[in-house]
Amino acid sequence: MIPTLPLGAVMSKTTSVRAAGEVLTHRQTITVMVGLMLGMFLSSLDQTIVSTSIYTIANDLDGLSLQAWATTAYLITSTVSTPLYGKLSDIFGRRPLYLIAILIFLAGSLYAGSVHSMTELAIARGIQGMGAGGLLALALTIIGDIVALKDRAKYQGYFMSVFGVSSVLGPVIGGAFAGTETILGIDGWRWVFLINLPIGIAALTVVFMYLHLPAKHVKQKIDYWGAAAITLAIVPLLLVAEQGRTWGWSSTNSFLCYGLGVVGIIAFLLAEKHAADYALIPLRLFQNITFGLSSLLNFIIGIGMFGAIAMLPMYLQLVKGLTPTEAGLMMITFTVGILTGSITAGRTISASGTYRIFPILGTAVLTGAAVVMGLSLGVDTPLWVPGFIAVFFGLGLGFCMQPLTLAMQVSVPSKDMGVGTSAAAFFRSMGGAVGTAVFISMLFSLAADKIATGMKDAVQDPEYLKVLKDPAVAADPANAKLYDFFKNGASNDSLNDTSWLHTANSTLTRPITEGFAQSIDAVMLTAAVLTGVAFLITFALPNKKLTDPKTVSRESAAAAAH
Repeated sequence: MIPTLPLGAVMSKTTSVRAAGEVLTHRQTITVMVGLMLGMFLSSLDQTIVSTSIYTIANDLDGLSLQAWATTAYLITSTVSTPLYGKLSDIFGRRPLYLIAILIFLAGSLYAGSVHSMTELAIARGIQGMGAGGLLALALTIIGDIVALKDRAKYQGYFMSVFGVSSVLGPVIGGAFAGTETILGIDGWRWVFLINLPIGIAALTVVFMYLHLPAKHVKQKIDYWGAAAITLAIVPLLLVAEQGRTWGWSSTNSFLCYGLGVVGIIAFLLAEKHAADYALIPLRLFQNITFGLSSLLNFIIGIGMFGAIAMLPMYLQLVKGLTPTEAGLMMITFTVGILTGSITAGRTISASGTYRIFPILGTAVLTGAAVVMGLSLGVDTPLWVPGFIAVFFGLGLGFCMQPLTLAMQVSVPSKDMGVGTSAAAFFRSMGGAVGTAVFISMLFSLAADKIATGMKDAVQDPEYLKVLKDPAVAADPANAKLYDFFKNGASNDSLNDTSWLHTANSTLTRPITEGFAQSIDAVMLTAAVLTGVAFLITFALPNKKLTDPKTVSRESAAAAAH
């Protein structure tokens, strides 16, 4: 409870507390943290919860061919809006922007839970993404506002753990809802979106009631040209990253997206140079070596890590035959790793102020895990092996994400805190989108060749031929699609539907599962090269303790006053 004081004393007390950088008491900070973590949970959960339910949703809405747009719309709007929220929060304050982000997300969730076509769902997911863009970046920025640097790393470590938990729970929850016909008289899959409402309302209530930051409205121009240019740059590039495998990487649509993306990037750089200090992402920030290198590392780690994370569930489902829900449960070990990494890094940085060692260790662990996975996973590999490897993926990610975000926060002036934090999320999200798209495309392209080679070798084996020509095997309905696959040959198109893979004859499907396993190994070794490059870059990070820009500013002001 806050003691009752006369108005003048309250104003004096408030001013002195805020001047000291401690806006809230410890108890209030924990309460606000719960609300912020709920908002962040919503944002990260919705990146994964749809993956295991989209097939059911698309079938129910008669829009199987449009299912990818539901994912793409969310990805595009959440990525594009992230830097916008960061800049606008520096101008208008964090609290109103965060509340707006939650409201937009809830509106999108309500709409998504009541749609009647895939086109409507894509629009609803786009609205959700517009809100989600502010939830992650602003949550970490607000912690930067209300918590001193010595404690901030510890608190932000818990936030990064939320990401790990949601990435595992998403597929499990999505699969459970999609597998239930109705809940409370409503189609089960609609709860994938409706579940956001109670969580979001709780987050909205806590933030509205307990987060009271100083009113803020900086008189500054808004960089409309920069916002338009970054939209022109990002939308077509994310679009081709998501749809390129379907269109063909050398198709007219793909080249149109490449061209628009390049034009958008050039326009954005010109707009930011012209906007100078009021730019969406001021170019002057990249002159700071910590900010510039951390941005690059976030992007590379996003490519290598998030692309690689997509491969573990792929391996568990395509090679080992697990359901999406089972694969999600297997990834609990990943959550253990990211919890351990984030909390360990946060507590150590809070105690010592040094952060550089963690990105170095994190990228080393990620590289080692990717190499081990690339060399050890096969058709007959026991399930405990990928589960064990996932621990180290999580550990490496926990060591990297939170310290790099913190480094970007404190490497910019306090007036640019929102830009610094949102830039970290933006570059990581961009890297993740590129990595996931490129690695999945690489997986299926390699798989087509390796499966074709494996099948050619298999038919030289008399035992394999005996099973292949067995009339009973050929007559089994479970093998119908397998024989169609043999007839059409391995290609990107024929591998689009692998739902029959683990119900068909295991002897005959062996070359297919081996082809997938070998392709996943190759992708992981490619990811190891990328994270290895990131490991080398981490040594260029300045080897110094983190200092809070707000504290430095106050000390300078105090020195000037004396």
